[in-house]
Amino acid sequence: MGYKELYESWLNDPYFDEKTKDELKAIEGNEKEIEDRFYKDLEFGTGGLRGVIGAGTNRMNIYTVRRATQGLANYILKMGAEKKGVAIAYDSRFMSPEFADIAALCLNANGIKAYVFDALRPTPELSFAVRKLGCTSGIVVTASHNPPEYNGYKVYWEDGAQITAPKDKDVIDEVKAVKISDAKTMDKDEALKAGLYNVIGKEIDDAYMTELKKQIIHPEIIKEMADDIKIVYTPFNGTGNVPVRRILSELGFKNVFVVPEQEMPDPKFTTLEYPNPEDPKAFTLALKLAKEKDADIVLATDPDADRLGIYAKDTKSGEYVSFTGNMSGMLIAEYILRERTAMGTMPENPAFVKTIVSTNLADPIAAAYNVKLIEVLTGFKYIGEQIKWFEEKHTNNYVFGFEESYGCLAGTHARDKDAVVAVMCLCEVAAYCKKHGMTVWDQMIKIYEEYGFYKEGIHTLTMKGIEGADQIRAIMDKLRNDPPKEFGGLKVLEFRDYENNTVKDMDTGKISETGLPRSNVLYFELENNSWCCARPSGTEPKIKFYMGIKGDSLEDAKNRLEKLKEAVIAVI
Repeated sequence: MGYKELYESWLNDPYFDEKTKDELKAIEGNEKEIEDRFYKDLEFGTGGLRGVIGAGTNRMNIYTVRRATQGLANYILKMGAEKKGVAIAYDSRFMSPEFADIAALCLNANGIKAYVFDALRPTPELSFAVRKLGCTSGIVVTASHNPPEYNGYKVYWEDGAQITAPKDKDVIDEVKAVKISDAKTMDKDEALKAGLYNVIGKEIDDAYMTELKKQIIHPEIIKEMADDIKIVYTPFNGTGNVPVRRILSELGFKNVFVVPEQEMPDPKFTTLEYPNPEDPKAFTLALKLAKEKDADIVLATDPDADRLGIYAKDTKSGEYVSFTGNMSGMLIAEYILRERTAMGTMPENPAFVKTIVSTNLADPIAAAYNVKLIEVLTGFKYIGEQIKWFEEKHTNNYVFGFEESYGCLAGTHARDKDAVVAVMCLCEVAAYCKKHGMTVWDQMIKIYEEYGFYKEGIHTLTMKGIEGADQIRAIMDKLRNDPPKEFGGLKVLEFRDYENNTVKDMDTGKISETGLPRSNVLYFELENNSWCCARPSGTEPKIKFYMGIKGDSLEDAKNRLEKLKEAVIAVI
């Protein structure tokens, strides 16, 4: 059925409600809009759904969410795991509570219990709740840091991590097999009466806070510096406000100033062009407040509180300096490895996990403390998967994991990136630095001076619609079939094609395997400790080019990275 026929069927089928039909009638005659809404099904990828809210097969709406949930329910029933139930959380976006209920009632109609949070909660708390409640699966309704017109739906399995191979493909197949009008639902009052729909809240919050506090290394330093350190925090109108303020308060931090305009839930993200801690413009109000309060650090969590962005004061200039996700990850990692080693609390066979597009600064830091460094594909679910394997195989003990996109995890209470624990760890680092007469920025410079001036960057191309998808495919095909031999004078030493599971030595032509799952990612290892990588986004109409270098100083690193970025842009 073509997109026009699908459009007409939604207009005429009694399965779809009048609100949906009114929205579709309003775009009558707009061929491009109708095509975009119906030219495909909103893809249920390895991470779940994400898309613009609206009517149509290629949109986030009650019907696409119910269809996805029916596919998940079918998989759970096939696995015979329906008795353990599914935990469900949601963020502050438009339709998030409604989508959470749609998912719960679809599960209930299939005889599967749902445990739904009583109000918005962070994604990492959902990951924690899955294991705490002994559920077979978890769902979180969120579009993370996307613009306000988006929403999404992520699926977790019983280990608390997002689903990975082979389950991800099996669930995707089940979702694809569901006709949108065949997805089940039931009345909420009946579901409550039958004990299928269960509301959760405070008991999970309290247990989550208890687990977070176990990651504190020096509570005595926090207590000593609690009156002196000043923290500005913004939850970007999302889920972080309550848990972040609670954990900092319970640890004893006295001076926590929250950006008032961004404190309460706001699905429009009125003061934010883009609720993403990677975007410097998102910090405008927080930095203004920081200057008024003379804050030591400025922290921001994205709407579902799994990513953390930070600024810290530079003592020399008095200005606030931004940290990339790689920098904040390394700041926390180096502190944990150093202090756990000094305190004698490092576990046996410690492991540190990073993604392939994250900073190579992790390598010398891990080596300095005799911690095994493991690389995984992009996506925090692969870090969560490593934790599961460590526990199942009794090989290593997880200490820390991070990815360049502002996500990290200290501890194993969750199996996804956790900005709440990241805030807590970062504030402990800040207290430690203040006690020793330094700022967090001073400590970052110290790390660079000791281990090398590594710097990373990213170049993103957004290409929407059918044409955009074709353009992204063409770029990847060109790089895959005719890989460049150099980028800006930097020779390609090794070319990794994760989709084809090949690693090619560009000098000898020798081919070996990547050792990682197949994924549409191309990686070029360059000379002089440099690299670049191409990867289409799995959730947005974008292709991302990651790159990294090692310089002799901050200025040298900046110049080298700029030159490499120009070379990458020239190639594509």
